[in-house]
Amino acid sequence: MRLSAQRAVQGNPKLPQRIEGVKAIKVYYNPMPKLTRALPAIAPIFSVAFLAATAFAFAQQQPPPIQAAALQSHEGMTVSAKPWLDATLYKQPFPKKSPFAAGVLAVQVTFRNDSDESVKVGLDRIRLTLRVDEDNRQELKPMTAEQVAEATLRPHAKDPTAHRRFPISLPSSGVKSPRDKNWTEIQLQAQNAAVPTSVVAAHSTVQGLLYFDLQGQLDMLTSAHLYVPDIAIMGKSQSLTYFEIDLSRPAS
Repeated sequence: MRLSAQRAVQGNPKLPQRIEGVKAIKVYYNPMPKLTRALPAIAPIFSVAFLAATAFAFAQQQPPPIQAAALQSHEGMTVSAKPWLDATLYKQPFPKKSPFAAGVLAVQVTFRNDSDESVKVGLDRIRLTLRVDEDNRQELKPMTAEQVAEATLRPHAKDPTAHRRFPISLPSSGVKSPRDKNWTEIQLQAQNAAVPTSVVAAHSTVQGLLYFDLQGQLDMLTSAHLYVPDIAIMGKSQSLTYFEIDLSRPAS
């Protein structure tokens, strides 16, 4: 009996004391209910931001609008023309001596090609058509940079604000101005400001000046048209329909 009692006492060792009633509990955090509740509130914000980003990207892909006195568009091509009638416009390209004071008119032309094919513009075939009277018209060819320098330096330059009406004489082939430093400077200035190339690549724009010797008869612009008859698709025997821009009616 004593042995049994001793064995009972010497059984499994006594467990260490512990805090009763404490259990490990795992907590799982689920943010979805709160986010689901927040989505209706923030959805309009994301929608506005998305629309704004889309509109900005679309605007970046669109060519800028052409600011001109008059323009005409067809067959993926836009031609615009803006006569420079303000003497201050000539100060940047011609800082010392202005062709405008000699009666030469600069017309800023822009050729924008929105098609998928390159085109070539016959710049030498462009004409400024003027109505001399009810029965007569006159066509003026664009001046070369050399002719602009000649006209700018010619003696007794015409007053560009004077009002006369008679057929304009063609640039003289007689006595020419000496090709000195002043002549070279004006010639280079006219050339740098002129239309730089006759080729307009697909989805591109070419802009520059054309010069016409109006000899001061700016009042004749009330009946003026810029005629562009030769724009051909490169690599093809195909031309676009001619452009005839009415300079007497500015674009709205």
